[in-house]
Amino acid sequence: MTPETIFLLCNNAAAVGWIVLLLTPRFPVFARLLLPVVWCGLLAFVYLYLVISDFGGAEGSFTSLAGVAQFFADPKVVLAGWIHYLVFDLFVGCWEVRDSRRHGIPHLLVVPSLILTFLLGPIGLLAYLLTRLIRTRSLDLAHESACSQDDSDGIRNA
Repeated sequence: MTPETIFLLCNNAAAVGWIVLLLTPRFPVFARLLLPVVWCGLLAFVYLYLVISDFGGAEGSFTSLAGVAQFFADPKVVLAGWIHYLVFDLFVGCWEVRDSRRHGIPHLLVVPSLILTFLLGPIGLLAYLLTRLIRTRSLDLAHESACSQDDSDGIRNA
């Protein structure tokens, strides 16, 4: 399979994941299991394959900006780096949806953060954290809201 084909398949898979995350707030199994574990897991296996099969011949290093630029001059390394972004951004988006459900934040308020996370990664996370702070007056990630001691039934906080 060519790197371009892998790119297209992974990009499309991530796009489907984001669409599901945005449009299925009443089905928490997507944000709890299907997307972060199965979908991101499959993309992570592609990433692992690329790292194992293609990083050996790449020149460069992670010890300087010039070394990173040299490392990412290899298209296969760029592909792996892109998949890295796809997996982590989608995983963060899933966390945002789960966390917002635990804290009773309406999904419509989370959608802008999800779009920003999809497009700009850390800026979307920052937007979600700001939304969370405004809505809950807390950024304590260990804090559980009283309304969701157990969200495992998939119905509560729907």
